Amino acid sequence: MHKLVFYLSYPIVWLFSKLPFRVLYIISDAIYLLFFYIIGYRKKVVLDNLKLAYPNKSDKETRRIQKLFFRHFVDTLIEAIKAITISEISIKKRYTYKNIELIDKLYGEGKSIILVGAHYGNWEWVVGMPLSAKVDCYTSYTKIQNKKFENLIKDSRSKFGMICLKSSDIIKGIVKNTKQQKQGLYLLVSDQSPMLQKNQYWSEFLNVNVPIFTGAETISKKFDFAVVNMNTSKIKRGYYESEFELITDTPNELNTNEITDTYLRLTEKHIAKQPEFYLWSHRRFKHKNKVPK
Repeated sequence: MHKLVFYLSYPIVWLFSKLPFRVLYIISDAIYLLFFYIIGYRKKVVLDNLKLAYPNKSDKETRRIQKLFFRHFVDTLIEAIKAITISEISIKKRYTYKNIELIDKLYGEGKSIILVGAHYGNWEWVVGMPLSAKVDCYTSYTKIQNKKFENLIKDSRSKFGMICLKSSDIIKGIVKNTKQQKQGLYLLVSDQSPMLQKNQYWSEFLNVNVPIFTGAETISKKFDFAVVNMNTSKIKRGYYESEFELITDTPNELNTNEITDTYLRLTEKHIAKQPEFYLWSHRRFKHKNKVPK
């Protein structure tokens, strides 16, 4: 059944992906109207998240951000599909890196890198990073039931040189590369909501007390990797630019959770500039104030 679903839907997805950007954005505008005004997809989730994160904003301002978010959100869905067939020339033109020399400098110093980021801007098109960086770049993908679609996602993310590992295999990949003295850059999007567990790190993120992923910090200290934060800005529709900020290249000299806290503060600061480009539709605050006793 999974194969049948794939073979029936893939030609439609592929043809859709081949449409010019100007046509795709006309379609995006239509889907936005459907999502926001008719279906109302997660409108309450988005509004509730914005009110938690920015309690001092007026209702008018919060609803304005909500509408702008949905316009951008649909664009990112369209752009994710476009990534299946986007060309090397187009990805390099539409997704640029302001200071890739920081990454190259760390690589030249013999350092491997944990690159932390958030669900902001367009996180799918970062797969073009190997076209600009000297170091081998790794990212993860989540296993899904339909193996054909899983392979499609993997192929889409790896066609420009990004090395894709299953989320469950990231640590294994790091250990293997370290044993072989092979440098790498590992992209970890670290703003998700982890499952609740005892002895978990809790901190304020966007004005809410929530559990926090500390995997990037743990890995960096265990393997002595540099940690770099990636901020992505939307220049205009369909165009993005990422800037890199060094958090540390000596992780074991920092206090426990200092790397994680620095990442959180940088992410909050960046989101505050243009909050409509953050992924407010996911339930980031679902565990708020549920600190295990």
